Amino acid sequence: MRKFALIIVIVISFSSCNQRNKNNDNPISENQIVMDSLTAELDSIQKNGRINGFAVAMVDQNGVLYEKGFGLANLETKEKYTENTIQHIASVSKTLIGISLMKAKEMGKLNLDDPIQDYLPFKVVNPNYPNETITVRQLATHTSSINDTDEQYMERAWILTKDQDLSKVSTDYPAQRLNPSELDVPMEKYLKGYLEINGAYYQDDNYINFKPGERFEYSNIGATLCALVIEKATGQVFDSFTEEHILKPLSMNSSGWSLEDVDIKKHSRLYRNDNSLLPFYTAITYPDGMLISSSSDMAKYLVELIKGYSGEGTLLSKESYKELFTEQLSDNNFAEGERNADHPYDGDYNPAIFIGYSAFGFVGHSGGDAGVATWMYFDKEKKTGRYIVINCDMGNDERARELEYYAVWDKMNEYFDKLNLEKPAHNNVYN
Repeated sequence: MRKFALIIVIVISFSSCNQRNKNNDNPISENQIVMDSLTAELDSIQKNGRINGFAVAMVDQNGVLYEKGFGLANLETKEKYTENTIQHIASVSKTLIGISLMKAKEMGKLNLDDPIQDYLPFKVVNPNYPNETITVRQLATHTSSINDTDEQYMERAWILTKDQDLSKVSTDYPAQRLNPSELDVPMEKYLKGYLEINGAYYQDDNYINFKPGERFEYSNIGATLCALVIEKATGQVFDSFTEEHILKPLSMNSSGWSLEDVDIKKHSRLYRNDNSLLPFYTAITYPDGMLISSSSDMAKYLVELIKGYSGEGTLLSKESYKELFTEQLSDNNFAEGERNADHPYDGDYNPAIFIGYSAFGFVGHSGGDAGVATWMYFDKEKKTGRYIVINCDMGNDERARELEYYAVWDKMNEYFDKLNLEKPAHNNVYN
């Protein structure tokens, strides 16, 4: 009888303990149900067939909440697009110039208001205002007066990578020319030829007719020049600097600035509007848009940005992150009607240091290239962030692909409200 009573006590104790475990598991299991539901909805959107392949990530200040790939990375081989598929992320890459710039400042190598001429071996001056100094900060806020021209940037900067079969790909791309590898030149030589009066790639409209610091003019050339300034100030080439101070510390192990730096077997193929295959390409101005990464790696990066905004980042000091996220311009820096107050994800509405705020308060950057579109933004109030990358041109069929892209983006935001998210432990913000 005593043995039977002991068995009953053990059974009751085990049952009680098991119930407590089940109760503790409920938040996890509920979130998994929510994530499975999101996967089903995003998969349904992809099956509309407009976007060949894409990946997304959702994060908060505590880590990665969701990452997943959909569709195909290769239409011919039917290889699936996953969160570990890699491709270049276009202008979202510029945010790494911002982090690198603040790291160089921390190291005592430069200051934001230094004249760029202090670091360059060739002369950069707007010929319309020859006595005006261009500063590092102006490069970082797109107010340097340096202009991207069609002839010398859009038709010159992109280069086909060597040793690839071009028989089945489309090299005739309307928005940006993809040049043969024989036309490749070193980044510094190209910038010198573009910016120096009477340089090999110089023309009068390489500079706009506004004083440096006066007018916002988004400039890929200016961003690349800032990367060169970082190189000269630190004595380290830009790709190596970012690997040491950003990619490795965040364990972004699938990321790099060239095909030689990554596992090409994981690389998605890219496609035009008509789904014709694009070749592999790079850019002479690679810092402005050629980081190759995965959604999984970019999720880690986005977590760090949110932590940095909240005063808890690991790549930079609190002071450096505060400067990075400080809004730098006013309405006077923009042409009339240029700022889009109705676009929730126009990061150029209030620029900071190679990152920006939309009129709705989202912080981040967007990007687009031949066969690529990316968005990376976080909500500065909720401390939640989203990332999306697709392997095809944004526009086709009267905006059908673009609207599908927005549907994926909005669906992620909808699901943040369905998750059991931990509240931020701190609320230090920079705005």
